[in-house]
Amino acid sequence: MTDVTDATFEEAVIARSAQVPVLVDLWAPWCEPCKTLGPMIERVVAGTNGAVELVKVNVDDNPRVSATFQVQSIPAVFALRDGKIVDQFIGALPEAQVAEFVGRLVPTASEADLLVEAGDEASVRRALELDAAHPAAVSALARLLLDRDQSAEALEVLARIPETPETRVLAAEARLAGHQVNLSDGDVGPLLDGLLERVRDDESARQEFIDVLETLGPDDPRTARYRKALAARLF
Repeated sequence: MTDVTDATFEEAVIARSAQVPVLVDLWAPWCEPCKTLGPMIERVVAGTNGAVELVKVNVDDNPRVSATFQVQSIPAVFALRDGKIVDQFIGALPEAQVAEFVGRLVPTASEADLLVEAGDEASVRRALELDAAHPAAVSALARLLLDRDQSAEALEVLARIPETPETRVLAAEARLAGHQVNLSDGDVGPLLDGLLERVRDDESARQEFIDVLETLGPDDPRTARYRKALAARLF
């Protein structure tokens, strides 16, 4: 479950819904039915094991999202797939009805899905023969190629699909490997400091700097610190 704001809605909901059905729960702290429905939806969505994702939007703090859905009353729940609303309901439903609503969103596993779940390279490649732009198959093959130090091939595979948070990290790892940048010792401070001196005028240094931060991830405290330093140098 993710709390979404006006600023993050486009990426967390619209873009993400191209990869997985996204359920948007519009609520407010003063809404008593919301307090009943919210935990219920969280339980049901958690039971899909990632097949459906849940985001919550506080309508008081995010008027732009509220306007997008033309919300008249809450709780209001909207299901999105490929950037479009495919189902919705207003008010607090019994848990059985919530489960039925969410169940309609769970995609039926295709042959390509099942092949990706197998995990071996032959199965993943067969999945891509069936669907050349299968997101999970693309990510899985890219990871297998990276593990074999075939970074150029990994980037070619990743180029088949639009960027996602997962593929962005994989692409960053591939570019760094291609430039023989080794982050295994964990001490990236000197590397980032050196790149920071060149980011304004050197596009390759700027990309490498961003790739290192991407591999560190948003939870690493160095990421936020160096992103601020990068913005200060560029702007």
